[in-house]
Amino acid sequence: MAGKIKTVFVCNNCGFESPKWYGKCPECGEWNSFAEETRAPVKAAIASKQQLMLSVQYDAAYVSGLNEVDSSEEQRYKTGLNEFDRVLGGGIVRGSLVLLGGDPGIGKSTILLQMCQYLCERLKVLYISGEESRAQVKLRANRLGVTTDNLLLMAHTDIEYVVSAIQANKPDVVIVDSIQTMVASTVSSSCGSVSQVKECTQILARLAKNENVSIFIVGHVNKDGAIAGPKVLEHIVDTVLYFEGERNLFYRILRAVKNRYGSTNEIGVFEMCDTGLREVENPSMMLLSGKPSGVSGTCVVCVMEGSRPILAEIQALVSKSNFGVPRRMSTGFDYNRAALLIAVLEKRGGYFFGNLDAYINVVGGLKLDEPAVDLPVALALVSSLLDKPVSDNVIAFGEIGLAGELRAVTGVEQRIKEAQRMGFERCILPKTCLKGLDKTKYDIEIIGIRSIGEAFSYVTL
Repeated sequence: MAGKIKTVFVCNNCGFESPKWYGKCPECGEWNSFAEETRAPVKAAIASKQQLMLSVQYDAAYVSGLNEVDSSEEQRYKTGLNEFDRVLGGGIVRGSLVLLGGDPGIGKSTILLQMCQYLCERLKVLYISGEESRAQVKLRANRLGVTTDNLLLMAHTDIEYVVSAIQANKPDVVIVDSIQTMVASTVSSSCGSVSQVKECTQILARLAKNENVSIFIVGHVNKDGAIAGPKVLEHIVDTVLYFEGERNLFYRILRAVKNRYGSTNEIGVFEMCDTGLREVENPSMMLLSGKPSGVSGTCVVCVMEGSRPILAEIQALVSKSNFGVPRRMSTGFDYNRAALLIAVLEKRGGYFFGNLDAYINVVGGLKLDEPAVDLPVALALVSSLLDKPVSDNVIAFGEIGLAGELRAVTGVEQRIKEAQRMGFERCILPKTCLKGLDKTKYDIEIIGIRSIGEAFSYVTL
């Protein structure tokens, strides 16, 4: 059978290969993840394992003690965008491989091209485009105000040719846009397939470590929102960044899903405008702009994104259902957690939602998943149910247990300071958070409560 074209099925989630199709991957258990690939024989020199082992010679230069490693050189490059640097952990690490994913048109290529303007003041950057010509990249650079001579442009999709260009020009930073357009001649499948994406990423990873060059690769996403290609792609790279946000909104959130050189809890907030992405230095003010006054069903929460407190507005709408089964809908907040909170409010708080539709929304496109959001969500639901507005000068945070009790959360002092800075006058939090807290240091009124039953009496007008 040697030399003949063969068909294999590859799992898009874990990269498992099989000669036959499976509805459920036997390796990772994912359903409907197999894609068909046609492969032709590749001409390559074949050597036995014994010959390969004999041909490899040990070099003592590859092994060194920890204290012998030279760390005097600058290990991070600043991008000129403080929000970007925060998500990366303080800047671009030399020799790192960063994967940037997001929906089409979200701003992936825009932020990387804007970054080049600052980097090229003292570094050499090579921008490799597999989707646009050099003239088209120049048009976009003119619109973004990128006018530098240290930015090298290249339009090519052959990964071997790309590697040769990087080794010849010796840039400090390389941008590959995008990895789905790159093709390796050693793999016979078409570009964008699981095998091609995996092989090209591995080649770039080895190049980044050997040449000590920082490489950014842009990754497309599939219909489920995950980066197209096997999940192992995220294990190959050092950092995985996601651009989040609705296409019909101006605000974009950059989040680190994986970061070997920094925290994965930090976020960067940007605003899309005519001249590209602009940093939002005060996300709390941005997210609270346009908040209605004296309207029921809204409550403000302070969440912690890494070491950064951010205020967000929670909205809830409770209305009579026109169907036999009431609807439950949640945007930016976990649906199952919302159903749990409604059950706790009915059982422990005495509020009835049985024949009512309940809708929950986090304003600004944020996705909140920390337990501290429980209390403001519950207050917004009760406020809409009773049609009694929550006071505009009130902020709340806290986790709700199944018994209706309020549980402590982390970062209490940072949350209170941010609420006070934004002009709020009253803060509702679990009573267990008051231990060791000096109220005299703050101008804001701090109220500790034990259960969800007594919470609503402190927040109404």
